[in-house]
Amino acid sequence: MRVLVVEDFPPLREALVQGLEEAGFAVDAAGNGEDALLHARTGGAAGAAGAGGAYDVIVLDLLLPKVDGLTVLKTLRRQECAAHILILTAKDTPEDRIKGLDLGADDYMIKPFVFGELLARVRALIRRKYEARKSQVRVADLEIDLSRRTVKRGSQPIDLSGREYALLEYLALNAGRIVSRADIWQHVYDFNASLESNVVDVFIGLLRKKIERTGKPRLLHTRRGQGYMLAEEG
Repeated sequence: MRVLVVEDFPPLREALVQGLEEAGFAVDAAGNGEDALLHARTGGAAGAAGAGGAYDVIVLDLLLPKVDGLTVLKTLRRQECAAHILILTAKDTPEDRIKGLDLGADDYMIKPFVFGELLARVRALIRRKYEARKSQVRVADLEIDLSRRTVKRGSQPIDLSGREYALLEYLALNAGRIVSRADIWQHVYDFNASLESNVVDVFIGLLRKKIERTGKPRLLHTRRGQGYMLAEEG
């Protein structure tokens, strides 16, 4: 899943980026409101045009240079930004929280904060975006625990790399739907390579080897010219 961090204080911005990346997210960052709107419009490193189209969650400070956070929030919602927005700010009065939520924020956290709580809230927003009401997603006998980031098929645990898990999580949250290579690129990976490379196909192949089982239903399907789908039926 892809997250945009908008924070003007460099040490905090870098810590948030590092923590989210270590948790398996693809992360872009902006240090002011003007750059945040540019990232949302262009898709940042993902290169997805459209207001926030590449981002699942935007973590947004309010006290930003160039364009303040509330203006960024209003602009994104006016442009029908699909990303869920978590305000992370030192502005802690009830009036501030009410205003932020009324303008379209999905959640509101006060600084100082516990990173584990922020991480849990980001994951909850992602589940909400993809309408996953539970923290476990099941496809046939494959179970993905979105909170613990664990995977098993039947009773057998499956050991995945961070990128393999991120790919499976995205496919699981879209189970039964075809996702294109561009969708996967935008929402899952940070690569210094072009979209035309075969990086996504390579990771699909690695993931398929780990989750498929002889004698059991095939779960990861390729749709030529369209993309990939995680589903019990082909």
